[in-house]
Amino acid sequence: MLHLTTLITSPVASMNKDINFDFSRLRDQLNTPIVIGGKTISNRLWLSPMAGLTHSAFRKVLAHYGSCGLAFTEMCNAKAVPTENPRVSPVFKWQEEELPSLVCQLAGSSAEELVIAAKRVQREGFFGVDINMGCSARGMIKREAGAALLKTPDKAVKLAEAVRKAVSIPVFVKFRTGWSRDIAPAVALAKRLEAAGVDCLVFHPRVAPDKRTRPPIIDHIRSIKEAVSIPVFGNGNVTTPQHCQDMLDTTGCSGVSVGRMAIAKPWLFAQWLAGDTPDENVFQEYVLRMAQALEEDFDPIRAIKRFQMFMVYFAANFRFGHRLQAVFSTAKNINDVRMLAKEHIKPDMPLNVTPNMSLLSF
Repeated sequence: MLHLTTLITSPVASMNKDINFDFSRLRDQLNTPIVIGGKTISNRLWLSPMAGLTHSAFRKVLAHYGSCGLAFTEMCNAKAVPTENPRVSPVFKWQEEELPSLVCQLAGSSAEELVIAAKRVQREGFFGVDINMGCSARGMIKREAGAALLKTPDKAVKLAEAVRKAVSIPVFVKFRTGWSRDIAPAVALAKRLEAAGVDCLVFHPRVAPDKRTRPPIIDHIRSIKEAVSIPVFGNGNVTTPQHCQDMLDTTGCSGVSVGRMAIAKPWLFAQWLAGDTPDENVFQEYVLRMAQALEEDFDPIRAIKRFQMFMVYFAANFRFGHRLQAVFSTAKNINDVRMLAKEHIKPDMPLNVTPNMSLLSF
């Protein structure tokens, strides 16, 4: 294994500054166990739920690198979950061994559908259930689910109360600031969600319509944290260990939930928490592992579509990421992916200090 300091001083990562970061304090903070709803989680660095990305295949690869404290599924339709077959479902799917540290995220607009789905999640053995109050995709808003619930806080609280009464596993809510930059409504909602029995909040400090074109207002996480006594995890643009440390220091949040950067570099959990270091072939190895996992978990058409979604995040690592993405966009199947990975992903490719956000602003 090539030590990270060697990797960084080579042409591959000449722009990477992680070697100058003192990990000791961050590791002490993140490696502190936390109890959520009576259940203990080994650390405070989690994987965020992301539609089309945190599926079973990605989580399989993530498990290979290790150290993620708690993982979340991609968004599952609460109306569909009660009758979903995990053997064929593209979203309500998992490995048995991951259930003790896996939370299922549900999106729904009625208490009845969320309750029935949450009961199914509990029966299957998930660590917990998460109610999506952050997705602002057009279809989600049309269904009056996701971030649309932030427009109707009374309804949002009733949904949380109903789920809390229906299950004994931990209940999470991931939510955004709201539909304006005013943090006061989100603070009021956080207090009411705590009173409704929610065990943990994951807060992304962006307004709902913002498609990541503006930076998150990190200080708003502090406002939520100070308003409640339950754990609050921060989320939003954490791409380096320094960003993670800054979020913890400036907001006092209970921990950090990582989204896009976890797709770009899933070994960051082991790197930031345990000091594990990738070798010079880690990027090629990652693509090949992802290709294998997608082939195992999805039909050929869905597998290549999922790969192309993933490739945007992976390519953002590289200084010439747009060019790399264009190369892989020609792949028609997973075998093409393997061939292109072996031909085009090399140890001496120059990296960005942080991912190219122009690739990720959508």
